[in-house]
Amino acid sequence: MIVGVPKEIKTDEYRVGMVPAGVAELRAHHHTVLMEKGAGVGSGIDDEAYASAGAEIVQTAAEVYRRAEMVVKVKEPLPAEHDLLRKDQVLFTYFHFAASRELTDAVLASGCVAIAYETVRSAAGTLPLLTPMSEVAGRLSIQEGAKCLERPMGGRGTLLSGVAGVEPAHIMILGGGVVGTNAAKIAAGFGARVTLFDVNVDRMRYLDDIMPANVNTVMSNRHNIRDRLKDTDLVIGAVLIEGAKAPRLILREDLKLMKSRSVIVDVAIDQGGCCETSRPTTHSDPTYVVDEVIHYCVANMPGAVARTSTYALTNATLPYVVKLADAGWRKAAGADPGLANGVNMVAGKITCEAVADSFGLECAPL
Repeated sequence: MIVGVPKEIKTDEYRVGMVPAGVAELRAHHHTVLMEKGAGVGSGIDDEAYASAGAEIVQTAAEVYRRAEMVVKVKEPLPAEHDLLRKDQVLFTYFHFAASRELTDAVLASGCVAIAYETVRSAAGTLPLLTPMSEVAGRLSIQEGAKCLERPMGGRGTLLSGVAGVEPAHIMILGGGVVGTNAAKIAAGFGARVTLFDVNVDRMRYLDDIMPANVNTVMSNRHNIRDRLKDTDLVIGAVLIEGAKAPRLILREDLKLMKSRSVIVDVAIDQGGCCETSRPTTHSDPTYVVDEVIHYCVANMPGAVARTSTYALTNATLPYVVKLADAGWRKAAGADPGLANGVNMVAGKITCEAVADSFGLECAPL
């Protein structure tokens, strides 16, 4: 199979869909790998490293899309790439369709086979291709939130850890999944007072057992969230519903309860955000203010630490890339129900129920 890896063009996206080790593995399976020139530069990987591993370096993304039977990316195709997609071509990347009707319509119109990292499931029922980036985003959310709380950045001037005689910051984390758990670990390490919200009592029991004493778990409901907002310095939006839009847990009216110049870091923005006032931002212009509350809603947070993120992501994706290249997507998905769960669209039809439901469209089960 001919596998193509274009350079990412989303604003401030420095990750790349494959590392040289992935090229070498695919070449060992007798596949051809096309790398767009400069695709790995943002992650500190030069063209020579890819060429040495056996990749063919091509000059443009258009050539990658024209020749490749399967395209491996990091982020969803942007409008400039929509016309490059071909019928029956496999596109393997993060899509987050529920956050964009425009993207959904464009990929449907292309007739390509859209396999989404974020809905591939493991035999244990986890999301193995979402997990590594959720780990990065969760840890990074505290780092970015701490920065936003600094006065020169417009924040309250609060140090997460506090000091002797001055209490630490209060952090609210909405969602006890991979993002929320990793955020809580880092926040707890700083010495902040952390409240972790979730709707699953068993999950909260588990987190209560493994987290340090400065992390408390609370049932997530409207009353409890509003009750805690008034004392909160930093909110981390970490809720996820697989393939679907994130629920709106903080409404515009709730911002009036929050301290002036407190911060919301909405990691759920990839799926539409869990705050009513959230809208996607970029690393170049990451924040905006609504009702005296700072919002950080960067839609590709792990791109800021591209080298770490690229290697973490490709460690997880490569086995699936090899499966797809060796067997073709139909046989590979037929042999692996978890991979089949990642197939969101085929030949102009939606095959993922959560995506179809997000827009009231028909679902054609795979």
